[in-house]
Amino acid sequence: MKKLIGLFVMALIPAVWMVGCANNTTGPAATVRDPINLASAASFAVLAHTQITNSGPTTICGDLGLSPGTLVSGGPVLSCGGVSHVTDTAAAQAQADLTIAYNDAAGRTSPALVAGNLGGKTYYPGLYKSTSGLAISSGDLTLDAQGNANGVFIFQIASTLIVSSARQVILAGGAKAANVYWQVGSYCSVDTTASMVGTIMAHNQITFNTGAVLAGRALSQIDQVTMLTNTITKP
Repeated sequence: MKKLIGLFVMALIPAVWMVGCANNTTGPAATVRDPINLASAASFAVLAHTQITNSGPTTICGDLGLSPGTLVSGGPVLSCGGVSHVTDTAAAQAQADLTIAYNDAAGRTSPALVAGNLGGKTYYPGLYKSTSGLAISSGDLTLDAQGNANGVFIFQIASTLIVSSARQVILAGGAKAANVYWQVGSYCSVDTTASMVGTIMAHNQITFNTGAVLAGRALSQIDQVTMLTNTITKP
């Protein structure tokens, strides 16, 4: 009888494991030892290449930079002692350092593959890669550092990053916005009243719709940053 019970329990283990893996929790990916070095770009909450456009009372905590473009439309309010750098040496250097940081993030190896919609899931510190676009739309995304305040999250995204209206990226387990990086091969859109976390390094445009909030940085390599009554706070 004991032997039969033991065999029954062993038979249940794969089924129990499958139930545990059938939920929306994703386990740890490859260990990421170092954060991305942003160098001089680290002081910027917003950095663009062609232009910066703002409508409404947007607040930025951190520097604002534009290079080599010259058009800043509807300038946002800089708080926390931020400085505006438009087509100056500091902005040009920040763009150069952004390129290095973007290539570093894109070049990290041994990622865990992800795809589609990250909404409703939990991810642990690691390196994640999507060969197309990613969305946060069906629920909120949780980044759980599991008690490691130095845990780094890097998302390599070949195409677009879309955050739907009212969705949130939630930090848990001691995770910090300063240790979250989104390397976006195309453009990033953060929709109305969404709450986003981390440094967004997009090759193309970054757009924030009405009321969207970012605890991080919006850094565009070759395009513009567009804002509409937002709050962007450099970590």
